[in-house]
Amino acid sequence: MFCKYCGQEVFDDAVVCIHCGRSLEEGKTRSNRQHGEYEGVITLLLCLFCGFIGAHRFYTGHIAIGIIQLLTFGGCFIWALIDLIMILVGSFKDSEGNTIVI
Repeated sequence: MFCKYCGQEVFDDAVVCIHCGRSLEEGKTRSNRQHGEYEGVITLLLCLFCGFIGAHRFYTGHIAIGIIQLLTFGGCFIWALIDLIMILVGSFKDSEGNTIVI
């Protein structure tokens, strides 16, 4: 197995990369986790009611975009509306590239 942060080879049961010191368990549990239906519904509700402050972006791990939406009121509500449509059609992704499905 290889460390996803530095690319060095590590043992399959390693918890921490001995080369860069980053946690390997964090990446395993998050990326292998399947998104449940409730996560899509929560993301949809956050976008619907709090989209103008970027709450759905914070929830899905897009912190920088969430801050920008917070400061611009969701891009004058247009950006929040586009995100809402993307969630509804199933093309909205979290910060790790996993599709959020409702």
